[in-house]
Amino acid sequence: MPKLLPNVTTTFLDRDGVINQDSPNYIKHSREFCPLPGSIDAIARLSRAGIRIIVVSNQSGINRGIVPSHELQAIHYELLRAVSNLGGKISDIYHCPHHPDENCNCRKPEPGMILSAAKRHGIDLCQSVMVGDSAKDILAGQRAGCGATVLVKTGNGEKALQSLVQQDCPPDAVADDLAAAATLILDRRHA
Repeated sequence: MPKLLPNVTTTFLDRDGVINQDSPNYIKHSREFCPLPGSIDAIARLSRAGIRIIVVSNQSGINRGIVPSHELQAIHYELLRAVSNLGGKISDIYHCPHHPDENCNCRKPEPGMILSAAKRHGIDLCQSVMVGDSAKDILAGQRAGCGATVLVKTGNGEKALQSLVQQDCPPDAVADDLAAAATLILDRRHA
């Protein structure tokens, strides 16, 4: 994993399937938000190490009328609170409410959310890592110019790896879950 740089300043994270359990029926309410084992601690560890954390998540359930906006806010509040309780911080959360037919530039695999965050927060994308569980996440990171991408095997990771290899766009690293990805990032930083 030589491309994971020791000077990582920002980690972009997908939400569903990386931080919390995903569902084919969408995560519609805060009571359905169920963090994956070790994910909240992983975010807090990265943050406490001085790495900025930004969540970038496709949430087409909003424009489909499945996920009420106030519930999305409640889910994100739960996430922010859980990370804060462990001494960490999420700097920002971006979501794309569009469904694929809307052809926006923010829905991953398009890089719009990452580019918007980079502009708003003054992020050097060459010193950033995108962590996701889908081909869309990895492609968005690559298209945005992130210094590295990490595919986690939780969520859709196994299927995504096959797709990315077939497209000749493999991630720079593969990790079992977000906790393992955080360890990879932190270990490279201290190497």
